[in-house]
Amino acid sequence: MSQRTYHDPLHGGIGMNAEDPAECMVIALVDSAAFQRLRRIRQLGPAFLTFHGAESSRFTHSLGVFHLARRAFRHLHSGDPDLAQHRGILYAAALLHDIGHGPLSHTGEDMFGYHHEAWSARVIREQPSIRDPLEDYAEGTADRVADLLEHGLTDRPVIKRLVSSQLDCDRLDYLVRDSYSTGTRYGQLDLDRILAGITLAPDGDLAIHPKGLMAVEHYLVVRNLMYRSVYNHRLNVVCNWLLERLVQTARNLGPGQVWTDDVMHQWLWAPAEMTLNVFLANDDLRTGYHLQRWQEEGPEPLADLCSRFLDRRLLKAIAVEHLSREKQLAALAIASRLAETIGYDATLCCGLRHQELRGYHPYRGGLRIWDGRHLLALEKVSPLVSSLVTPAETSWLIHPGEIHGDLLLAMDREGL
Repeated sequence: MSQRTYHDPLHGGIGMNAEDPAECMVIALVDSAAFQRLRRIRQLGPAFLTFHGAESSRFTHSLGVFHLARRAFRHLHSGDPDLAQHRGILYAAALLHDIGHGPLSHTGEDMFGYHHEAWSARVIREQPSIRDPLEDYAEGTADRVADLLEHGLTDRPVIKRLVSSQLDCDRLDYLVRDSYSTGTRYGQLDLDRILAGITLAPDGDLAIHPKGLMAVEHYLVVRNLMYRSVYNHRLNVVCNWLLERLVQTARNLGPGQVWTDDVMHQWLWAPAEMTLNVFLANDDLRTGYHLQRWQEEGPEPLADLCSRFLDRRLLKAIAVEHLSREKQLAALAIASRLAETIGYDATLCCGLRHQELRGYHPYRGGLRIWDGRHLLALEKVSPLVSSLVTPAETSWLIHPGEIHGDLLLAMDREGL
């Protein structure tokens, strides 16, 4: 079959033509077991416990990123035909940028302690079902794609910008997709205007034409709102903290007390020796099954943590960023004492979680405006973007719901 179409709820039909060498390569990559595994990894990790529609997968997102990268490439290629030799690299990198994600996506990285970029590069270099189609397309493609995703190395900087930057196809897709799946309404980006507004600066790198300025401003505001309302939502913070404690508890108890299959054994107790096949064998299904087994058969502290997550008996969180770090620690001490008075292990149910959100980083691959005569930093042109540079901090005091009222009273008495 020379034509294939994936019907996406956001982008419509994502067609691929097997007679086109670069798209034929993409079809082979999509059909690989390593890429199909992404169907079994939730895009937003445990956010489904907060937003019940957040069930989309890394597979769906990755196809969307490829689709947007192809649109961006076609637009830029019309102004620079020399980009044609980099098309396969861009298509593959856009499609495979998340191939190294593990269970529950970014939450899994914090749970188990790894970086998906490094695993993405390893999968691309070592997994035959991924490496072979890349090498069949052009010798050396696998290493070039891996170097791009892991280290940001590429012959043309604009290719990197389209894959990973402050205005990349990854962010353009996940903001729209995550807004759609969570039922929020912030992520209504004008993708057509943004893609029409990107251009090449005189140095060959990515820039924005003034006609795309407002659409990019809107995109950056949307990103800020999505982080505040979805990604850093209070219950998301609680779930991530809870899952980290859960895995750490399993590791501390050890294989003598905690049942696992061979795959999860390596993930927990031998991550440094983990083989590629063992890494790819773990996903949301396998991890979820272990949580169920531990809930039913595991030692009490582990069973209780699993029950809290699986049955959605979540901990609560109070915003404490208005307090000094000294007072935050004092509040944590109060919460720990109250938790212990009702028989809880405070280390498993009380904690502080700090986060920093910066809506725009002018010194981390900052965006630029190019009008054909002048090349200017985006924040110098846009007061709105300039206002997003200042970081905003959040701090949460995590604690059991059973002590919530008493905790608020005690904090009030202590002037916290």
